[in-house]
Amino acid sequence: MGGALVIVATPIGNLADLSPRAVDALAAADAIACEDTRRTRKLLTHAGIKSPALITVNDHSEARQVRGVLGRLERGERVAVVTDAGTPGISDPGERLVAAATAAGYDVEVVPGASAAIAALVVSGLPTGRFTFEGFLPRKGSGRAERVEALRGEQRTTILYEAPHRVRQTVAELAEALGPLRRVTIVRELTKLHEEVWRGTLGGAVDHLAERDPRGEYVLVLGGAAPPAKPSTDEVTDALRARLAAGDDKKTATAAVAKELRVPKRTVYEIATRL
Repeated sequence: MGGALVIVATPIGNLADLSPRAVDALAAADAIACEDTRRTRKLLTHAGIKSPALITVNDHSEARQVRGVLGRLERGERVAVVTDAGTPGISDPGERLVAAATAAGYDVEVVPGASAAIAALVVSGLPTGRFTFEGFLPRKGSGRAERVEALRGEQRTTILYEAPHRVRQTVAELAEALGPLRRVTIVRELTKLHEEVWRGTLGGAVDHLAERDPRGEYVLVLGGAAPPAKPSTDEVTDALRARLAAGDDKKTATAAVAKELRVPKRTVYEIATRL
């Protein structure tokens, strides 16, 4: 099948970050699926590209635009996908188009480039070996409370996005739920003229944001939670005694205590044998 969907990352602020390969991909496209035609035309003008057909694909229209995009791919066209900034599909439209194109058997290509999440992570000063991306938290309700609670024990570095009018509330909630000493880096306006990187703790971040009028898009990079303390031999022994006294046999008690206290079964079994 001749058509191809091409995911093209675009700059998150500085137009000079548009890669030569991205320029080639956009110039070769028969159509471009984009969030905002005005933003995309500005980008194309900067790159000296004559604008092909532009298809508006945003959070509200992506689902209904899938059929039209697949029709273009069926005719052998190359359709580029861009968003207002960064990599499509990462807290931006594009995921449905990719899923539909792959399910229909069309080629999907990617031209990698800018991503606010990765840029913020590497500049944060926090561990980068293992991390998780949360994107935007739910705005309210049980979904938001559940996600915040899950972050309490998350040991990996966590990346979150937040809008300027909600960032104070979000940081305050995180400080209350995770503790004021959890490390955080707040990154604002990445690659732009007023780029700002602030490093500290959640408690300090509350004070930092209270002193200014938040503007621009924010990325919050949270340090991971400390690993839980390993239970002592006495704690394992007491838990085993309680299980055995309640009528569990040695095997059942060992399995239950190992799971409850997150201790290797072999360690618990050795203590049970001594008992």
